[in-house]
Amino acid sequence: MKWIKKHLITLLLILIGLIGVGMLIYPSFSNWWNTMNQSRVVATYAEAVGNLDREEFDRIIKEASEYNSRLSESGMLYRMNEEQQQEYDSLLNIDGNGVMGYIDIPKIHITLPIYHGTADTVLQVAIGHLTGTSLPVGGEGTHCVVSGHRGLPSARLFTDLDKMVEGDTWTINVLDRTLTYEVDQIRVVEPSNLADLQIEPGKDYCTLVTCTPYGINTHRLLVRGHRIANAQGDANVVADALQIETTYVAVFVAVPILILLFIAAMIMTGRHSSRKRAARSKGNEN
Repeated sequence: MKWIKKHLITLLLILIGLIGVGMLIYPSFSNWWNTMNQSRVVATYAEAVGNLDREEFDRIIKEASEYNSRLSESGMLYRMNEEQQQEYDSLLNIDGNGVMGYIDIPKIHITLPIYHGTADTVLQVAIGHLTGTSLPVGGEGTHCVVSGHRGLPSARLFTDLDKMVEGDTWTINVLDRTLTYEVDQIRVVEPSNLADLQIEPGKDYCTLVTCTPYGINTHRLLVRGHRIANAQGDANVVADALQIETTYVAVFVAVPILILLFIAAMIMTGRHSSRKRAARSKGNEN
């Protein structure tokens, strides 16, 4: 107890410093942690795909393509009844966890799993496929729409989507297929404006959606791409989604601060001890 009283100021200084460092490195650490989890999800999906045989591939793709054909005739399903929702949830859901594939965007250095639907539990950690739009298996008369958050302190997700420009590309990996899309249109619209998400006859589109402006989120940023030939063929390669640079950020920020706090604590302890020695010496002289 005496030791705590003696070093109370130093302990408080260290505590405040650690809290400050924790707040500083939380976004980097949290993003790193989420990226690790997303990498595991992608790897698990790839493993499940590897366990399928050709007959299962063909059946799953056929069911998804038939679903898209019906959508092409009827248009987007803004609202689904229970039967339609159950059918949607079952399509491309090979592992039963809601993952239908993953997206890789080289320009902004992300690889993220794509889940069925855009529930908040999904968008906090990954990318969601907009219910009622085409499933991501490609083909004429399809328009797949996927959505992701920006600016979350715990994950990057679509934070850097505004850096995309016309001509940039991304890939969507579903089963043994790699679909490549090239940006051909970027627009900012009201949240209720769905005109640019409609299916167009003969077109194979995919649109990435996020909120904008950053931190205000009153509008939606739509980055649309049209399908192009995949230079790598049909090979489905699991990209390494581990963004280790976030760890470096945490280390290079936190370590120097902790060192400075330690030095400051030692200085304060030294000054405190010097004052006590001086006081004792003065007392002895008297």
